[in-house]
Amino acid sequence: MENNAKWLEWAVELQSLAQAGLYYGKDVFDIQRFERVREIAAEMIKTGSELPMEKVKDLFCCESGYQTPKLDCRGAVFSHDKILLVQESNGLWALPGGWVDVYSSIKEGVEKEVKEEAGLTVEAETVIAIQDRKKHNNPPYAYGITKVFLLCRTFGGEFVTNEETLASGYFAMDELPPLSDDKTTKEQIKLCFDANGAKEWKTVFD
Repeated sequence: MENNAKWLEWAVELQSLAQAGLYYGKDVFDIQRFERVREIAAEMIKTGSELPMEKVKDLFCCESGYQTPKLDCRGAVFSHDKILLVQESNGLWALPGGWVDVYSSIKEGVEKEVKEEAGLTVEAETVIAIQDRKKHNNPPYAYGITKVFLLCRTFGGEFVTNEETLASGYFAMDELPPLSDDKTTKEQIKLCFDANGAKEWKTVFD
């Protein structure tokens, strides 16, 4: 990680240590110390990101137990050798997907997200890749994310206006629109094309 982002790495580590300490700690004075450590980590994030403290605490300080990565699923849907992308409210494009709900499997999660964002009924068939987000996407986030890309087969449907996406469309690898790189990069899309064209695909993982 570059030096100018080192503060984020420290803040994330402090938050992780504090969260584990709050979960496993028994002594009341230790609990107070860990609460203060977590506050310091949140203050670091607030200062570095210029986000309001309430927003930082919502993103950064609401979980309990041992800290683990959040799970993000992305669906790769193809038609005539072109891949499905959805346009987000900022005008940039990404593979359809999002957080996996606590009560859903990865398969159920990606099928739900493609339906909500692109209007298509799909079945997830192949795990293309499992990636540690910080190794592939920018900017860095203040929490860990594991990204799972799944090759999906479509059974029909059509785009419907919704709260999350402005439009959807199929694109060739050499005609990609401006991407929301924090969610989907050109390299990740290329990986999806490779998987779609392979007779047998071996899951790529970090």
